[in-house]
Amino acid sequence: MRYLRPDIQLLGLVVINAAILIAAYQIIGARFLSPFNLQSMAGQVPEIGLLALGVTLAMIAGRGGIDLSGIALANLSGICAYLILGPFGDSGFSGTGYLLALMALSVSFGLAGGIVNGVIIGYLGVTSIIATLGTQLLFTGIAVALTGGSAQTLGFIPELDDFANEPVAGMPLSVWLFLGVALCVAAWLRLTRSGQQLYLMGSNVKAARFAGIPSKALLLKVYMIAGAMAGVAGVIIAARTSSLKWDYGTSYVLVAILVAVMAGVRPEGGHGRVICVVLAACALQLLTSFFNFLALSNFLRDFAWGVLLLAFLAVMRVDLSGYWPLRPARDGPD
Repeated sequence: MRYLRPDIQLLGLVVINAAILIAAYQIIGARFLSPFNLQSMAGQVPEIGLLALGVTLAMIAGRGGIDLSGIALANLSGICAYLILGPFGDSGFSGTGYLLALMALSVSFGLAGGIVNGVIIGYLGVTSIIATLGTQLLFTGIAVALTGGSAQTLGFIPELDDFANEPVAGMPLSVWLFLGVALCVAAWLRLTRSGQQLYLMGSNVKAARFAGIPSKALLLKVYMIAGAMAGVAGVIIAARTSSLKWDYGTSYVLVAILVAVMAGVRPEGGHGRVICVVLAACALQLLTSFFNFLALSNFLRDFAWGVLLLAFLAVMRVDLSGYWPLRPARDGPD
């Protein structure tokens, strides 16, 4: 009979989310758990969640993989899409058509940026942290050059506003889109040959080489997917704020990495679960809203993110699985 241990990471994240909700309710009261506040918090999860998924894929690939260019590419993709379409009133599209066109163009530019990252890292062999730091500056510089550093205001477009804020079955459409993307990424990682190859490549580079895994093409695919998700995040940002600017979400680089590390994604590669990334993104958003209710400064919040990142990195070095009793597993696939 086979035996399995409980998924400590998943259980821990569930406990963390519950603990934050209980603490917020005890300190702030029912206002924190009001439907309006819960919907507002949910509407802010997708953009950071999508960027964190991109970081997760890069980290699973191993060799110190990471993507620091996500938010810069998201901002650039949204800006380029808007500049091509023009203001809503001049575009000739209906509100729904404008949203779909903005999404298609933004994802296309995100894919292009992801190809740039993938070629530099996969085919030119540049270390990912150096490569994506360079492309982060490149994407930011292009966005500044295109806009002169000023914000691009979309104005009120009902369909765009509904996409980011109007609840459907309790949550905004953008949240359902994020969950759909997360489900697709999870299915790719777990159910496809290339997804399994990515885990093998991240956990053992030599074994992957001897197994004939096309690591260069696989790295290109990883950064293309991350770029496409950054393009989706660019549209969600535009929908939620009704504007686009090159420096939106400057702290998101740190937060996306923190979400991935909280989710148990190992920097050395070969390990990570999408459901844990989703739960970690929810926990960080709950904490952010909790801090906002307490009127804590943004500087203190960023300090807290840094401390949390270091703490989780330290905890990941301790294997707690041996302290949990084994339980029998049912026959059949895991």
